[in-house]
Amino acid sequence: MACTLVKAVIALTATLVVAVASNPGPDSHRREIKEAIAAHSQLAAVLRLGSLTAITSVHHSVGIASYTTVNHRLVSEGAFGLVCVADLSW
Repeated sequence: MACTLVKAVIALTATLVVAVASNPGPDSHRREIKEAIAAHSQLAAVLRLGSLTAITSVHHSVGIASYTTVNHRLVSEGAFGLVCVADLSW
């Protein structure tokens, strides 16, 4: 019983360490936002609206995950090195 508990604690600790170490930073979020906006509209890509949105975004990190907001709206979330961009059709 004690051995199983120790293994579970070690596995949980290892998972948390990996999550914190691979938490995407602001640059990863900005890059994904730019790419998502450019893929959504060719006009937005020409006008570089992705860059403007990425610059005005605010990055928040909660240790094991992170997210980015623009005007208090969730734009992207990330964890374990991956960033997902929300639907940007506001």
